[in-house]
Amino acid sequence: MTALTLSTSSAATVRADAVVVGVAKGAKGVVVAPGAEAVDKAFGGKLAAVLETLGASGAEGEVTKLPAADGLKAPVVLAVGLGEAPGKDEDYDTEALRRAAGSAARALTGTKKAGFALPVEDAEAAAAVGEGALLGAYSFTAFRSNGNGQGAKKNDAKSAPLAEAAILGGKPRDKEFKAAAERAQALAAEINRARDLINMPPNALDPKTFAAEAQAAAKEFGLKVEVLDEKALKKGGYGGLMGVGQGAETPPRLVRIAYTHPKADKTLALVGKGITYDSGGISLKPAGHNETMKCDMSGAAAVFAAVVAAARLGLRVNVTGWLALAENMPSGSATRPGDVLTMYSGKTVEVLNTDAEGRLVLADALTRASEETPDAIVDVATLTGAMVLALGNRTFGIMANDDAFRTSIHEIAEEVGEQSWPMPMPSELRKGMDSPVADIANMGERMGGGLVAGLFLKEFVGEGITWAHLDIAGPAFHEGAPWGYTPKGGTGSAVRTLVRLAERTAAGDLG
Repeated sequence: MTALTLSTSSAATVRADAVVVGVAKGAKGVVVAPGAEAVDKAFGGKLAAVLETLGASGAEGEVTKLPAADGLKAPVVLAVGLGEAPGKDEDYDTEALRRAAGSAARALTGTKKAGFALPVEDAEAAAAVGEGALLGAYSFTAFRSNGNGQGAKKNDAKSAPLAEAAILGGKPRDKEFKAAAERAQALAAEINRARDLINMPPNALDPKTFAAEAQAAAKEFGLKVEVLDEKALKKGGYGGLMGVGQGAETPPRLVRIAYTHPKADKTLALVGKGITYDSGGISLKPAGHNETMKCDMSGAAAVFAAVVAAARLGLRVNVTGWLALAENMPSGSATRPGDVLTMYSGKTVEVLNTDAEGRLVLADALTRASEETPDAIVDVATLTGAMVLALGNRTFGIMANDDAFRTSIHEIAEEVGEQSWPMPMPSELRKGMDSPVADIANMGERMGGGLVAGLFLKEFVGEGITWAHLDIAGPAFHEGAPWGYTPKGGTGSAVRTLVRLAERTAAGDLG
């Protein structure tokens, strides 16, 4: 992964292959952002004018490269747009810094070192720049061939990610700045871990191999891990997981991975949907809807990454992750529409649509997580297309059985730069899941389908336990061109929100 350093060098004296400066859209044109003063001086105070001549406007994510002027050590200046300039006595938004740093890092592929001379007024801003640079430099090359079947060329300099990002004005001896940089490195490493898992082709990542990844990480970071295989799941009565996974050659797994702190007095349980490939089962998805279904384990990837991040950061909170892993495949042994499953909770579910499988594996995991009576449970899932229709491709929905908790998670998500929106769970939609043969059906009314899914999950949360559901179906996998620090493919959506939730819980900010 890209190295992150703090540097006391100025933008004029830093020894690097490129220096990154910020520009913004001002009332009268391009405005040079703080941090770039030395570069502007080298251009005779005319950097903004030069950039405008080259077509720059300061728009968010816009990148303009130009040769450095005399007096600068770096041979290249890269100006990146920050969007609208803030008002007088206002700082640049941290998400704008994060996205700008990500755009710059992507544009610097093949570069060994870049100095980031973006506005860094405090440690929080430095963290945003660091996160953006590390996330923007991400690339997934595990299955690229160099022509002889040996995988990607490790020393292909032109396509290699930016090797080092130096935050100028970062105060390496300041405790707050140093902690911010260390947190950015740990957080970005785990988000990129989640991205790697999401991007893995389904023939390389199935429930068994995903569980092995969790076991390897647990060994590395001192976590406790337990893997329930198909024999244990069948014996334990996990009808949801077994029902979804019974049509696949690779059987399901339930993974418990836990980080504990000796002085913690709060426990968070995180539950992730881990469908390593979703064909829809017997209710087969139509053509054009299967190609990206390797990403249907994004919730489990986010939970896994968040638990490891909590361990790396040494947070004073216990965090337990539950990874509900299965393949949803059609075969002679697959669950059929009309079948009734007996869940781990003892409730029976009539399966009306085998493509509504995520809620079935989550239901078992939610019940199991509830048995440990955590202070709160948050589940994360690429659960419904209905949520994408409602909120688009960049925003995830939040539902909860506690309004204050839902509001807190929304505020946390916005704080860390993840777009989200609180959603209701109208009680009248529950009736649509009434079944004539079972306790509940896995489908209800078509309209408001994302809310119906949340109501289904709520049925399997232990009584008196605070719970929230994040439907990340939109932002979990990006099919378009990269933007900001968001790559094409897996994004690692919700990891930042879960980690900040753990930090706030450790600090006692959530009661």
